[in-house]
Amino acid sequence: MLTVLQADVPVTREWVGTMDGSVDAQIRAQVTGYLVKQDYLEGSAVKTGDPLFEIDPRPFAAAQAQAEGVLGQAQAQLGKAEQDVARYTPLAKDMAVSQEELDDAVQARLAAKAQVSSAQAALDQAKLNASFTHVTSPIDGVAGLIRAQIGDLVGPGTGVLTTVSTIDPIKVYFPISEQAYLEFRAKDTTASGMPKDMAFDLVLSDGSTYPMKGTFFAIDNEIDANTGTLRVVAEFPNPTGVLRPGQYGKVRAVVSVEKGAILVPQRALTELQGGYQLATVDGENKTHILTVRTGPQVGQNVVVETGLRPGDRVVADGVQKIKEGAVVNPVPFVAPETAKP
Repeated sequence: MLTVLQADVPVTREWVGTMDGSVDAQIRAQVTGYLVKQDYLEGSAVKTGDPLFEIDPRPFAAAQAQAEGVLGQAQAQLGKAEQDVARYTPLAKDMAVSQEELDDAVQARLAAKAQVSSAQAALDQAKLNASFTHVTSPIDGVAGLIRAQIGDLVGPGTGVLTTVSTIDPIKVYFPISEQAYLEFRAKDTTASGMPKDMAFDLVLSDGSTYPMKGTFFAIDNEIDANTGTLRVVAEFPNPTGVLRPGQYGKVRAVVSVEKGAILVPQRALTELQGGYQLATVDGENKTHILTVRTGPQVGQNVVVETGLRPGDRVVADGVQKIKEGAVVNPVPFVAPETAKP
């Protein structure tokens, strides 16, 4: 038997989460060509701009040289047109050439300028394509395994070459129920609907708790109609890189504090037709069977929301044998974790 006491009890909830990089960049070829070189060590850390792959640059160097030649021809044509306009302008004033000849020269100059602009754009594109033969990392992060082979013909439509993930910090995605979301909204929350300053613990697959706390990052803009859940993102520092994209873990957080909660051991409760009962002992050591409404579980104890008062004596062991009105000889209850061997 034990005497019911009141206490402020933190209520903890737990969700299954999936980890992902704070940024996950899919590395693809932007030009078509043969993959001739891998410039990084798979699984290693890379910096922005570090080389990852090289595509055979020779066709693109040839295209660039050709574009440079076309631009040179266009510039020469423009120079000729400029000279014609400069020569014909004073002659037209002196009636030495016709106005039509001057107009033709002016139009030829405009056409030559357009040709130069077009040739310059083609050269810029050729240079850009040539630069794309050197595939570099767009972010700081950890480079993944190569998904193509040296010698493969790669291009914009051939799939991902590898991925680079920023894993410090790392994001953990987990679903909360619509009911939980509405409970959060009813409390003092941020505009996102999550409680202010909520801190998260992360329990890894081996049962260990990650030593660093996570913080709320974002919440999705819609509820999944199939599951009735809303996706939430927490962010965890990951300086050692122990957390990796694709890992699973349990996200745990204190979502509220039950003020003056009445706690009883879970073993003191018996379930009956979807409800719960327990036995109390009055001042004459007579037992009474009570139906109670329970709240959240806290460790080995359960919050009793209605049916008990502070100071009530509850039967914590052997409750299945208790009958209404029976006289008992109560013995103080000793929790299993504190009982002597």
